[in-house]
Amino acid sequence: MKYLNKSKKSPQILEIIEQAIDIIVAIGIPIENKTERAIEKMALSFLAVAGVTNNWKNAKGLNHKRFLKTREIITFINANFEEQISPGSYDDIRRKDLKLLILGGFILKSGENPNAATNDPTRGYTRSPDFTELVKNYKTKEWKLSLKRFLKNKNNLQELLARKRQIQKVPVGLPNGKLLEFSSGQHNLLQKQIIEEFLPRFGNGCEILYVGDTADKFLHFEKEKLTQINFFNLAHEELPDVIAYNYEKNWLYLIEAVHSSGSINEVRMLELKQLTKDCKAEIIFVTAFLTKSEFRKWVTEIAWETEVWIAENPDHLIHFNGDKFLGPYN
Repeated sequence: MKYLNKSKKSPQILEIIEQAIDIIVAIGIPIENKTERAIEKMALSFLAVAGVTNNWKNAKGLNHKRFLKTREIITFINANFEEQISPGSYDDIRRKDLKLLILGGFILKSGENPNAATNDPTRGYTRSPDFTELVKNYKTKEWKLSLKRFLKNKNNLQELLARKRQIQKVPVGLPNGKLLEFSSGQHNLLQKQIIEEFLPRFGNGCEILYVGDTADKFLHFEKEKLTQINFFNLAHEELPDVIAYNYEKNWLYLIEAVHSSGSINEVRMLELKQLTKDCKAEIIFVTAFLTKSEFRKWVTEIAWETEVWIAENPDHLIHFNGDKFLGPYN
């Protein structure tokens, strides 16, 4: 399988890099979300730690007392694989290029100073003995059987990472019964509260037409329904966090979930009004906060003729609406 379609390297070097990637994939390292260059750099670092330039039988590791520091890895790559990686980018080796191989236990952090801090550039990297022996069988008739035996008692890193991502998801139920999964974080937790607590109280009968996620900007997006009410041409940097529509009242809720930024101030409201000038619905502007203390940080910025909702006091609204609601409580 070809992974590097755009590489300008010589055929011999390209072939050994492709083989390194093939091994990385075979042992269960996930690469599907990585760029072509990130995959190539992982393979190059993998080759450097092993000391392989053209023949897998030359692979060395812990048993051979081969330990490379991050700068030495860069030097080996530049000398053998037609690269010009800056020595100053040594930290990328640890943080990016070797990270998954280390997590999987295929490459070990060791060397002259095994007790050094993780970010100590003098720390050495080597390969586990069983992994070193495995790759020596690559491209031989023993490869498939050796790989099967090697993986038998190994945790699949791809499955472990997928499970971790799943645990970090925040499930959110929409009014229509559809279940969304937000990535973790305070901002998305507030969006969950808006959908599950605010709208049932103050937007009963609303349909969610848009909600974004920090990992997926268009997690839920009803483009046709927004187009029907002449909503503005969509671009995420202009969109509020949550858009909900009440068909019976023809009310459109534009809701901002404020954690570190994004309240509906006078400038933001004017922008939204201009963008929705052709919208057929009546607009309600809402800024939501998780706590009163968070609200206090932003209170001087909140625009008039808007609403504020605080998740820790879900049954109440704060109206920045002049005398519209002035009168005695019954």
